[in-house]
Amino acid sequence: MTTPTQSLSAAGVSVWLDDLSRSRIESGELARLIGDRDVVGVTTNPTIFAAAIGGGIGYGDRIAGCAARGLGASETIVELTTADVADACDIFADVYAATGGRDGRVSIEVEPGLARDAAGTAAQARELWAKVDRPNAMIKIPATVEGLEAITETIAAGISVNVTLIFSLERYRQVINAYLTGLEQARAAGIDLSTIHSVASFFVSRVDTEIDARLTAIGTPEALELKGKAAVANARLAYEVYEQSFATERAKQLLGLGANPQRPLWASTGVKDPSLPDTLYVSELVAPGVVNTMPEATLNAFADHGEVRGDTVTSEYLESNQLLNAIDAQGIDYNEVTAKLETEGLSKFDASWDELCETVERALEEQR
Repeated sequence: MTTPTQSLSAAGVSVWLDDLSRSRIESGELARLIGDRDVVGVTTNPTIFAAAIGGGIGYGDRIAGCAARGLGASETIVELTTADVADACDIFADVYAATGGRDGRVSIEVEPGLARDAAGTAAQARELWAKVDRPNAMIKIPATVEGLEAITETIAAGISVNVTLIFSLERYRQVINAYLTGLEQARAAGIDLSTIHSVASFFVSRVDTEIDARLTAIGTPEALELKGKAAVANARLAYEVYEQSFATERAKQLLGLGANPQRPLWASTGVKDPSLPDTLYVSELVAPGVVNTMPEATLNAFADHGEVRGDTVTSEYLESNQLLNAIDAQGIDYNEVTAKLETEGLSKFDASWDELCETVERALEEQR
Protein backbone atom coordinates (compact mmCIF):
# COMPACT_ATOMS: atom_id res chain seq x y z
CA MET A 1 0.00 0.00 0.00
CA THR A 2 1.27 3.45 -0.93
CA THR A 3 1.95 5.65 2.08
CA PRO A 4 0.99 9.36 2.25
CA THR A 5 4.63 10.45 2.02
CA GLN A 6 5.19 8.19 -0.99
CA SER A 7 2.15 9.76 -2.64
CA LEU A 8 3.47 13.21 -1.83
CA SER A 9 6.82 12.39 -3.40
CA ALA A 10 5.10 10.93 -6.46
CA ALA A 11 3.18 14.20 -6.85
CA GLY A 12 6.46 16.07 -7.23
CA VAL A 13 7.03 17.27 -3.67
CA SER A 14 10.44 16.70 -2.08
CA VAL A 15 10.03 15.92 1.63
CA TRP A 16 12.72 17.54 3.78
CA LEU A 17 13.00 17.41 7.56
CA ASP A 18 13.22 20.73 9.40
CA ASP A 19 15.42 19.48 12.22
CA LEU A 20 18.87 18.09 12.95
CA SER A 21 20.82 16.98 16.00
CA ARG A 22 23.80 14.81 16.88
CA SER A 23 21.47 12.24 18.44
CA ARG A 24 19.44 11.96 15.21
CA ILE A 25 22.66 11.31 13.32
CA GLU A 26 24.30 8.83 15.70
CA SER A 27 21.15 6.86 16.54
CA GLY A 28 20.49 6.11 12.87
CA GLU A 29 17.12 7.84 13.09
CA LEU A 30 17.96 10.32 10.33
CA ALA A 31 18.95 7.51 7.98
CA ARG A 32 15.75 5.62 8.81
CA LEU A 33 13.61 8.59 7.82
CA ILE A 34 14.86 8.24 4.26
CA GLY A 35 13.19 4.85 3.99
CA ASP A 36 10.33 5.22 6.46
CA ARG A 37 9.20 8.77 5.68
CA ASP A 38 10.63 9.40 2.20
CA VAL A 39 12.76 12.25 3.57
CA VAL A 40 15.25 13.48 0.97
CA GLY A 41 16.80 16.51 2.68
CA VAL A 42 17.26 18.50 5.87
CA THR A 43 17.03 22.15 6.85
CA THR A 44 18.43 23.74 9.99
CA ASN A 45 18.39 27.17 11.60
CA PRO A 46 19.74 28.80 14.78
CA THR A 47 16.63 27.79 16.75
CA ILE A 48 17.03 24.13 15.79
CA PHE A 49 20.68 24.09 16.83
CA ALA A 50 19.94 25.97 20.05
CA ALA A 51 17.51 23.19 21.00
CA ALA A 52 19.86 20.40 19.88
CA ILE A 53 23.05 21.66 21.50
CA GLY A 54 21.19 23.05 24.51
CA GLY A 55 19.84 19.56 25.09
CA GLY A 56 23.43 18.42 25.50
CA ILE A 57 23.03 14.93 24.07
CA GLY A 58 26.00 13.89 21.98
CA TYR A 59 27.95 17.15 22.15
CA GLY A 60 29.98 16.77 25.35
CA ASP A 61 33.14 15.30 23.85
CA ARG A 62 33.14 17.76 20.99
CA ILE A 63 32.71 20.72 23.31
CA ALA A 64 35.53 19.40 25.49
CA GLY A 65 37.74 19.19 22.42
CA CYS A 66 36.90 22.78 21.46
CA ALA A 67 37.67 23.92 25.03
CA ALA A 68 41.04 22.17 24.88
CA ARG A 69 41.82 24.09 21.69
CA GLY A 70 40.93 27.36 23.37
CA LEU A 71 37.98 28.12 21.09
CA GLY A 72 35.33 30.66 22.04
CA ALA A 73 31.56 30.14 21.91
CA SER A 74 31.05 31.33 18.32
CA GLU A 75 33.95 29.24 17.03
CA THR A 76 32.67 26.21 18.92
CA ILE A 77 29.19 26.64 17.49
CA VAL A 78 30.66 26.63 13.98
CA GLU A 79 32.60 23.46 14.80
CA LEU A 80 29.54 21.68 16.20
CA THR A 81 27.02 22.73 13.56
CA THR A 82 29.24 22.19 10.54
CA ALA A 83 30.15 18.72 11.84
CA ASP A 84 26.46 17.86 12.17
CA VAL A 85 25.71 19.16 8.69
CA ALA A 86 28.69 17.37 7.12
CA ASP A 87 27.67 14.07 8.71
CA ALA A 88 24.06 14.56 7.61
CA CYS A 89 25.30 15.31 4.08
CA ASP A 90 27.09 11.96 4.12
CA ILE A 91 23.88 10.21 5.17
CA PHE A 92 22.08 11.77 2.20
CA ALA A 93 24.92 11.22 -0.27
CA ASP A 94 23.09 8.42 -2.10
CA VAL A 95 19.95 10.54 -2.42
CA TYR A 96 22.07 13.39 -3.74
CA ALA A 97 23.66 11.14 -6.35
CA ALA A 98 20.37 9.50 -7.36
CA THR A 99 18.64 12.85 -7.92
CA GLY A 100 21.51 14.54 -9.72
CA GLY A 101 21.99 17.01 -6.89
CA ARG A 102 18.37 18.07 -6.77
CA ASP A 103 17.78 16.52 -3.33
CA GLY A 104 19.95 14.99 -0.64
CA ARG A 105 20.59 18.54 0.56
CA VAL A 106 21.41 19.74 4.07
CA SER A 107 21.20 23.47 4.86
CA ILE A 108 23.19 25.52 7.35
CA GLU A 109 22.47 29.19 8.03
CA VAL A 110 24.83 32.12 8.31
CA GLU A 111 24.97 33.81 11.71
CA PRO A 112 21.75 35.83 12.25
CA GLY A 113 23.64 38.97 13.20
CA LEU A 114 24.90 39.23 9.62
CA ALA A 115 21.41 39.55 8.11
CA ARG A 116 21.91 43.27 7.37
CA ASP A 117 25.54 42.86 6.31
CA ALA A 118 25.88 41.78 2.68
CA ALA A 119 29.66 41.49 2.66
CA GLY A 120 29.76 39.69 6.00
CA THR A 121 27.05 37.25 4.90
CA ALA A 122 28.83 36.41 1.65
CA ALA A 123 32.13 35.94 3.48
CA GLN A 124 30.64 33.58 6.05
CA ALA A 125 28.77 31.69 3.33
CA ARG A 126 32.15 30.90 1.73
CA GLU A 127 33.61 29.92 5.11
CA LEU A 128 30.73 27.57 5.98
CA TRP A 129 30.78 26.03 2.50
CA ALA A 130 34.49 25.30 2.84
CA LYS A 131 34.11 24.06 6.42
CA VAL A 132 31.29 21.60 5.65
CA ASP A 133 33.10 20.60 2.46
CA ARG A 134 30.27 18.58 0.97
CA PRO A 135 28.75 19.19 -2.48
CA ASN A 136 25.24 18.56 -1.14
CA ALA A 137 25.37 21.29 1.48
CA MET A 138 23.35 24.47 1.07
CA ILE A 139 24.10 27.79 2.73
CA LYS A 140 21.04 29.57 4.11
CA ILE A 141 20.92 33.31 3.56
CA PRO A 142 18.00 35.46 4.79
CA ALA A 143 16.08 37.34 2.10
CA THR A 144 16.70 40.78 3.55
CA VAL A 145 17.46 43.64 1.17
CA GLU A 146 21.13 43.24 2.09
CA GLY A 147 20.83 39.49 1.71
CA LEU A 148 19.91 39.85 -1.95
CA GLU A 149 23.40 41.13 -2.76
CA ALA A 150 24.94 38.29 -0.75
CA ILE A 151 22.80 35.72 -2.58
CA THR A 152 24.09 36.93 -5.93
CA GLU A 153 27.70 36.91 -4.76
CA THR A 154 27.40 33.45 -3.23
CA ILE A 155 25.72 31.91 -6.27
CA ALA A 156 28.32 33.60 -8.50
CA ALA A 157 31.00 31.78 -6.51
CA GLY A 158 29.39 28.44 -7.39
CA ILE A 159 27.92 27.85 -3.92
CA SER A 160 24.42 26.38 -3.56
CA VAL A 161 22.06 28.59 -1.56
CA ASN A 162 18.86 28.16 0.43
CA VAL A 163 17.27 31.61 0.60
CA THR A 164 15.27 31.85 3.81
CA LEU A 165 12.70 34.10 5.51
CA ILE A 166 10.71 35.02 2.40
CA PHE A 167 7.22 36.30 3.20
CA SER A 168 6.15 38.63 0.37
CA LEU A 169 5.66 38.05 -3.33
CA GLU A 170 7.66 41.14 -4.23
CA ARG A 171 10.65 40.06 -2.17
CA TYR A 172 10.38 36.62 -3.77
CA ARG A 173 10.67 38.23 -7.22
CA GLN A 174 13.80 40.04 -5.99
CA VAL A 175 15.22 36.75 -4.70
CA ILE A 176 14.76 35.08 -8.09
CA ASN A 177 16.42 38.05 -9.77
CA ALA A 178 19.35 37.78 -7.34
CA TYR A 179 19.67 34.09 -8.20
CA LEU A 180 19.58 34.66 -11.95
CA THR A 181 22.12 37.48 -11.65
CA GLY A 182 24.38 35.16 -9.68
CA LEU A 183 24.08 32.50 -12.37
CA GLU A 184 24.99 35.03 -15.04
CA GLN A 185 28.09 36.03 -13.09
CA ALA A 186 28.99 32.38 -12.47
CA ARG A 187 28.75 31.68 -16.18
CA ALA A 188 30.99 34.64 -16.94
CA ALA A 189 33.52 33.19 -14.47
CA GLY A 190 33.48 29.85 -16.28
CA ILE A 191 31.64 27.91 -13.55
CA ASP A 192 29.53 24.92 -14.59
CA LEU A 193 25.98 26.14 -13.93
CA SER A 194 24.65 22.62 -13.50
CA THR A 195 26.59 22.31 -10.23
CA ILE A 196 24.71 25.20 -8.60
CA HIS A 197 21.38 24.53 -6.90
CA SER A 198 19.10 26.80 -4.92
CA VAL A 199 15.77 26.78 -3.12
CA ALA A 200 13.72 29.77 -2.02
CA SER A 201 12.14 29.22 1.39
CA PHE A 202 8.73 30.86 1.37
CA PHE A 203 7.33 30.95 4.91
CA VAL A 204 3.75 29.82 5.37
CA SER A 205 2.20 29.44 8.83
CA ARG A 206 3.43 32.73 10.27
CA VAL A 207 1.39 34.58 7.64
CA ASP A 208 -1.80 33.02 8.99
CA THR A 209 -0.78 33.67 12.59
CA GLU A 210 -0.35 37.40 11.98
CA ILE A 211 -3.26 37.97 9.61
CA ASP A 212 -5.68 35.79 11.59
CA ALA A 213 -4.94 37.81 14.73
CA ARG A 214 -5.86 40.97 12.85
CA LEU A 215 -9.00 39.40 11.39
CA THR A 216 -10.03 38.27 14.87
CA ALA A 217 -9.55 41.81 16.16
CA ILE A 218 -11.83 43.13 13.42
CA GLY A 219 -14.34 40.50 14.45
CA THR A 220 -16.99 40.90 11.76
CA PRO A 221 -18.46 37.80 10.10
CA GLU A 222 -16.75 38.80 6.85
CA ALA A 223 -13.39 39.08 8.56
CA LEU A 224 -13.72 35.86 10.52
CA GLU A 225 -14.65 33.97 7.35
CA LEU A 226 -11.19 34.78 5.94
CA LYS A 227 -9.24 33.22 8.80
CA GLY A 228 -6.88 30.33 8.07
CA LYS A 229 -6.71 31.07 4.35
CA ALA A 230 -4.12 33.80 3.77
CA ALA A 231 -0.98 31.67 4.12
CA VAL A 232 -2.00 29.06 1.57
CA ALA A 233 -3.17 31.75 -0.87
CA ASN A 234 0.11 33.64 -0.49
CA ALA A 235 2.18 30.50 -1.09
CA ARG A 236 0.11 29.50 -4.11
CA LEU A 237 0.74 32.91 -5.66
CA ALA A 238 4.44 32.47 -4.92
CA TYR A 239 4.35 29.36 -7.09
CA GLU A 240 2.77 31.45 -9.85
CA VAL A 241 5.68 33.88 -9.52
CA TYR A 242 8.06 30.92 -9.82
CA GLU A 243 6.35 29.67 -12.96
CA GLN A 244 6.33 33.11 -14.57
CA SER A 245 9.91 33.95 -13.61
CA PHE A 246 11.44 30.77 -14.99
CA ALA A 247 9.47 31.08 -18.24
CA THR A 248 11.20 34.37 -19.17
CA GLU A 249 13.76 34.49 -21.96
CA ARG A 250 16.44 35.39 -19.44
CA ALA A 251 15.76 32.32 -17.33
CA LYS A 252 15.27 30.00 -20.29
CA GLN A 253 18.66 30.99 -21.69
CA LEU A 254 20.36 30.09 -18.40
CA LEU A 255 18.41 26.83 -18.10
CA GLY A 256 19.44 25.99 -21.64
CA LEU A 257 23.06 26.36 -20.53
CA GLY A 258 22.56 23.77 -17.81
CA ALA A 259 21.35 25.94 -14.93
CA ASN A 260 18.79 24.63 -12.46
CA PRO A 261 15.60 26.46 -11.55
CA GLN A 262 15.49 27.82 -8.02
CA ARG A 263 12.81 25.60 -6.51
CA PRO A 264 10.16 26.99 -4.17
CA LEU A 265 10.42 25.54 -0.65
CA TRP A 266 7.50 25.72 1.77
CA ALA A 267 8.89 26.52 5.22
CA SER A 268 7.18 27.08 8.56
CA THR A 269 4.67 24.36 7.69
CA GLY A 270 3.79 23.37 11.23
CA VAL A 271 0.21 24.49 11.90
CA LYS A 272 0.04 26.94 14.81
CA ASP A 273 -3.76 27.18 15.11
CA PRO A 274 -5.23 23.97 16.62
CA SER A 275 -8.54 24.66 14.90
CA LEU A 276 -6.89 24.09 11.51
CA PRO A 277 -5.99 20.64 10.09
CA ASP A 278 -2.48 19.66 11.19
CA THR A 279 -1.50 18.77 7.62
CA LEU A 280 -2.98 21.91 6.01
CA TYR A 281 0.30 23.40 4.79
CA VAL A 282 1.29 20.14 3.13
CA SER A 283 -1.87 18.88 1.46
CA GLU A 284 -2.91 22.32 0.17
CA LEU A 285 0.50 23.13 -1.32
CA VAL A 286 1.19 20.18 -3.61
CA ALA A 287 2.73 21.16 -6.94
CA PRO A 288 5.45 19.79 -9.21
CA GLY A 289 9.02 20.58 -8.22
CA VAL A 290 8.47 22.06 -4.78
CA VAL A 291 10.12 21.21 -1.47
CA ASN A 292 8.16 21.00 1.78
CA THR A 293 10.39 21.09 4.85
CA MET A 294 8.48 19.84 7.88
CA PRO A 295 9.09 19.73 11.59
CA GLU A 296 8.91 16.19 12.92
CA ALA A 297 5.36 16.55 14.28
CA THR A 298 4.05 17.67 10.89
CA LEU A 299 5.95 14.93 9.08
CA ASN A 300 4.53 12.27 11.39
CA ALA A 301 1.02 13.69 11.11
CA PHE A 302 1.17 13.62 7.33
CA ALA A 303 2.63 10.13 7.31
CA ASP A 304 -0.27 9.03 9.51
CA HIS A 305 -3.27 10.68 7.87
CA GLY A 306 -2.12 13.06 5.14
CA GLU A 307 -4.04 13.20 1.87
CA VAL A 308 -2.63 13.92 -1.58
CA ARG A 309 -5.25 15.13 -4.05
CA GLY A 310 -2.85 15.91 -6.86
CA ASP A 311 -1.80 19.47 -7.70
CA THR A 312 -3.58 21.79 -5.24
CA VAL A 313 -1.81 24.96 -6.35
CA THR A 314 -1.82 25.84 -10.03
CA SER A 315 -5.59 25.94 -10.53
CA GLU A 316 -6.06 28.27 -7.55
CA TYR A 317 -4.33 31.48 -8.63
CA LEU A 318 -7.51 33.49 -9.31
CA GLU A 319 -9.12 32.44 -6.03
CA SER A 320 -5.90 33.16 -4.16
CA ASN A 321 -5.72 36.68 -5.58
CA GLN A 322 -9.33 37.27 -4.66
CA LEU A 323 -8.67 36.05 -1.13
CA LEU A 324 -5.76 38.43 -0.57
CA ASN A 325 -7.79 41.28 -2.08
CA ALA A 326 -10.60 40.50 0.37
CA ILE A 327 -8.15 40.66 3.26
CA ASP A 328 -6.85 43.99 1.97
CA ALA A 329 -10.43 45.24 1.87
CA GLN A 330 -10.61 44.55 5.61
CA GLY A 331 -7.90 47.17 6.10
CA ILE A 332 -5.03 44.72 6.58
CA ASP A 333 -1.89 45.96 4.83
CA TYR A 334 -0.08 43.05 3.14
CA ASN A 335 3.23 44.88 2.87
CA GLU A 336 3.14 45.94 6.50
CA VAL A 337 2.37 42.38 7.59
CA THR A 338 5.18 40.81 5.59
CA ALA A 339 7.71 43.44 6.68
CA LYS A 340 6.78 42.81 10.30
CA LEU A 341 7.15 39.05 9.84
CA GLU A 342 10.64 39.46 8.38
CA THR A 343 11.72 41.64 11.30
CA GLU A 344 10.24 39.21 13.83
CA GLY A 345 11.86 36.24 12.08
CA LEU A 346 15.28 37.85 12.30
CA SER A 347 14.70 38.75 15.95
CA LYS A 348 13.75 35.16 16.80
CA PHE A 349 16.92 33.83 15.22
CA ASP A 350 18.99 36.49 17.00
CA ALA A 351 17.47 35.40 20.31
CA SER A 352 18.13 31.73 19.55
CA TRP A 353 21.73 32.52 18.61
CA ASP A 354 22.25 34.45 21.85
CA GLU A 355 20.76 31.56 23.81
CA LEU A 356 23.01 29.12 21.97
CA CYS A 357 26.11 31.23 22.62
CA GLU A 358 25.30 31.38 26.34
CA THR A 359 24.72 27.62 26.50
CA VAL A 360 27.99 26.83 24.74
CA GLU A 361 29.92 29.38 26.77
CA ARG A 362 28.74 27.74 29.98
CA ALA A 363 29.66 24.31 28.65
CA LEU A 364 33.12 25.56 27.66
CA GLU A 365 33.66 27.08 31.12
CA GLU A 366 32.86 23.75 32.72
CA GLN A 367 35.67 22.16 30.70
CA ARG A 368 38.29 24.79 31.55
